[in-house]
Amino acid sequence: MAELVRLEHVGDIGVIIIDHPPVNALSVAVRERLVAAVRALAQAPGLRAGVLACDGRTFIAGADIREFDAPPGGTTTHDVCEALDHSPKPIVAAMFGTALGGGLEVALACHARVIAPEGVVGFPEVRIGLLPGAGGTQRLPRVTGALVALEMITSGRHVPAAEALATGIVDEVATDVRDAAMIRARALADAARLPRIRDLPLPPVNRAAFDAALGAITHKARGAVAPAEAARCVAMALDTDFDEALQQEHAAFQVLRTGAQSKALRHMFAADRAAAKGRDAQPWPVRHVGIVGGGTMGSGIAIAMADAGLEVTLVEVGDAAMQAAEARIRTVYDRQAKSGRLSAAAHAARLAHLSFATDVAALRDTDLVIEAIIENIDAKQDVFRRLSTVVRRDTILASNTSYLNIDLLADVVDNPERVLGLHFFSPAHVMRLLEIVRAGRTAPQVLATALALAKRIRKQPVVAGICDGFIGNRIFSVWRKQCDYALEDGALPHEVDAALEQFGMAMGPYAVGDLAGLDIGWAQRKRLAATRDALERYVPIADWICEEGHFGQKTGRGYYLHQDSKRVVDPEVTALVERASAERGLRRKPISAVHIQTRVLAAMVNEGAKILAEGIAARPSDIDVVLVHGYGFPSWRGGPMHTADAHGLGAILNVVRSMFAESGAGWQPAPLLEELVASNRDFASLNRLG
Repeated sequence: MAELVRLEHVGDIGVIIIDHPPVNALSVAVRERLVAAVRALAQAPGLRAGVLACDGRTFIAGADIREFDAPPGGTTTHDVCEALDHSPKPIVAAMFGTALGGGLEVALACHARVIAPEGVVGFPEVRIGLLPGAGGTQRLPRVTGALVALEMITSGRHVPAAEALATGIVDEVATDVRDAAMIRARALADAARLPRIRDLPLPPVNRAAFDAALGAITHKARGAVAPAEAARCVAMALDTDFDEALQQEHAAFQVLRTGAQSKALRHMFAADRAAAKGRDAQPWPVRHVGIVGGGTMGSGIAIAMADAGLEVTLVEVGDAAMQAAEARIRTVYDRQAKSGRLSAAAHAARLAHLSFATDVAALRDTDLVIEAIIENIDAKQDVFRRLSTVVRRDTILASNTSYLNIDLLADVVDNPERVLGLHFFSPAHVMRLLEIVRAGRTAPQVLATALALAKRIRKQPVVAGICDGFIGNRIFSVWRKQCDYALEDGALPHEVDAALEQFGMAMGPYAVGDLAGLDIGWAQRKRLAATRDALERYVPIADWICEEGHFGQKTGRGYYLHQDSKRVVDPEVTALVERASAERGLRRKPISAVHIQTRVLAAMVNEGAKILAEGIAARPSDIDVVLVHGYGFPSWRGGPMHTADAHGLGAILNVVRSMFAESGAGWQPAPLLEELVASNRDFASLNRLG
């Protein structure tokens, strides 16, 4: 086995090489050996300078996340940075691949930095509820300026090499980073220079603009503590001694590391990886994708595919619809180009990947076809029948259905093993979640292909079984009912939305409904009306709103009035809510935010337990992934199942029993939830996140 860290002599330059596959993570063993190598370099009489490099496919990609759950101890990343900072000989970082988190902190502690053209840097710690804890919040502002550092650290975004050079993070972009780093290290030694970022003065900053940015970060965080703490640490660079600021940064890091939010976000990190993990089967190649239906969803899917470099053919029912779909897609790309997010060359390349047609015969040579038409089983079956006569027998056929039974679509094609669901979320080119719905006869290779495709188009996949609404919409339907009950009992739509946004949801359900279009849910309720339990409490408010032709933002009215891009309380909706209470014979009373939040969480968890027992979801963490990435559940709470564990399943079960006593049918406690409480276990015990 190769050494984790070794020091090689290349003439008068010492090259410290980290070799810790797959991503050269800064494990405690790597840190210990790295400090030892820096000291050995300092003591070697024949070496005048050093280069910090990595073998494999990347520079240091960050810390070993598994160590955050262990008690702190041993050599820290701060110790590594101190050793580099105080080296009597200049050391230059040779960066390529990803230099993230602790990897970027180590590079910033070197005396210069060279990066490969395709390299990226960043501080993604906020995504797991942390902040850079080894001087990152203090060194970065000294090279980029405080405002740029504030944005980078609190967003966690990856910064490409060109931007890293322009902002001063690196000193040079070079194809052969080791050779360029050795040349630069030798030049520093020749000049007897030891430039240290810690000694640089902070570039001038507009304090008013900085303070405004701080306030915006706190508002956008929606209860997440890491961005606000990271911002506070960056602010210390403006007026706090470097060493004192380092101590405060480290203390803040330790508080976050042991806090509930970071544990929840680390759970989500592991959950995302587990959900996306490929199956044993080999995926089929996908180069050309067909899409049937060019509405909002179909156009968004086409954009997602073209962005990934896939050839896309979109089919619509006629010339007018085809031209509308093309215009819809062009508008998105034109907007991206105008904002500077897309270069002229990239804009042209994206459009070159797209073609449009009015006949499914144009899909003859596709590898995958995604149907994205109206949510009607007869219409979808007709599309699948026609596709079955046109495409190759190994072409995968997928439906973007939100609710319908995929097996009924597989029934009408000649090779049902190639059929599955690909449930995108709107807007499809923006939202990360992709529910991959495994039909009863879906071949393992087809499922593996869908997972590989999700990775290629940068989606977060979750495999689901077949039931009405799959994982996400099935759970959404039950917790939305609790919100509707709150309306009848005494709340108003804006009060329910405010309660859930206070909980950390990205948007409340009524604001989301107006955004998505209330007619979609109305069609679903009418489809299920014949199968609804007559004893189940049913709230008709949404139906009444739709009967008036008010479908949300697109009609200017829904649960809210929409005026000048603002939501305004609609007195007519208030009257409908009060009418519903009166018709049920309920005396309206104030409903607290905590009551709404508690019932919504309990509804999610109880239905999630039923989904697990039925095998619709493979593990509780998959439910967390769906609700966080598709439905705005706060990631810093770790999803509903993780949150339930934190609250205590006994307390959740008591709320469910209370809901059942009040509302009856549909709210029976899930046997799995009762079993876990009785055996003193939690949902985490059912996860397999290795």
